[in-house]
Amino acid sequence: MEIFERLAEDGHEQLAFWSEPDVGYRGIIAIHDTSLGPALGGIRFWNYRSEGEAVTDVLRLAEGMSYKAAIAGLNLGGGKSVIIGDNRTRHRELIFRSHGRLVESLGGRYIAAEDVGTTVNDMEFVRMETEWVTGLRDRSGDPSPVTAYGTYHGMRACARIRYGDPSLAGKHVAVQGVGNVGSHLCTLLAEEGARLTITDLDEERAERVAREFGAERVGPQEIYGIRADIFAPCALGSVLNDRTLAVLDVDIVAGAANNQLATPRHGDELQRRGILYAPDYVINAGGMINVYGELHDWSAARARRKAAEIFTALLQVFELAEEEGVAPAVAAGRVARERVRQVRHLQRSWV
Repeated sequence: MEIFERLAEDGHEQLAFWSEPDVGYRGIIAIHDTSLGPALGGIRFWNYRSEGEAVTDVLRLAEGMSYKAAIAGLNLGGGKSVIIGDNRTRHRELIFRSHGRLVESLGGRYIAAEDVGTTVNDMEFVRMETEWVTGLRDRSGDPSPVTAYGTYHGMRACARIRYGDPSLAGKHVAVQGVGNVGSHLCTLLAEEGARLTITDLDEERAERVAREFGAERVGPQEIYGIRADIFAPCALGSVLNDRTLAVLDVDIVAGAANNQLATPRHGDELQRRGILYAPDYVINAGGMINVYGELHDWSAARARRKAAEIFTALLQVFELAEEEGVAPAVAAGRVARERVRQVRHLQRSWV
């Protein structure tokens, strides 16, 4: 498919590329929709197998950010950026300063933040080249705790729908990925008395988290077949696919990862199998809320209160899905697109 056809297919506004071979930098920024405000999205640093895979990922992630902002009631558009390369490199300053120059070239249409493979320190390098960056050390910092907090409340909403009670005490939760967000989520679940089974590609990190919370540790592929109440994907996307759904044995899927569904039909398949799915861009909006709070000088407490409202937002999505006889992922998309449509005529796109 030609690139402009790909942009038009899901309503993307812009795709920007930047290369600085001397420092090993290749970066892409996607802007999906700026009807609600400037596009906000994290910088993902990942060793993609191909440039085409990177483009596909950044387009999907940017679209999800548009929907995330819309459902959370934030006046932001959706964007995302990726840096192609090994995120374990120690030579970070010039890479992230190069990315900062790409961000700056967009003149405020896109605001950067932390994401997979990046840190608060990396955002400080980006700030050397542009003001359009958030999640800074002297501001809101790492958004992971708020992302986890919102995900936790979304999980409670799922429990209320499925079990009639939002309590997670005694529930068995299989957590895939115990990095920054996943480990914070494990803390909240353990405090409530949930039973945890965890996995992570980083074996040392998985062992450390398992010891800390008394969790059972399994291999990355074993996690899909665990009999549990809740499966919480908190790593990368497309983990809900034909192969994994064939063995998934849970009542609920509710986690912090982006783009969990490999394709939209997998959301329908979860519905057909009676598994309650919390649409990812609804349940994981806490990080975006945290950054929005930084932009508008909210206190940390206010950002957490707003993230807790994910509980209500998900209940509304589930109610609409029930009324219209559709999967929750379909209902969430309708809610998001309707807010964008309603607001679009009130203000021009961000320029």
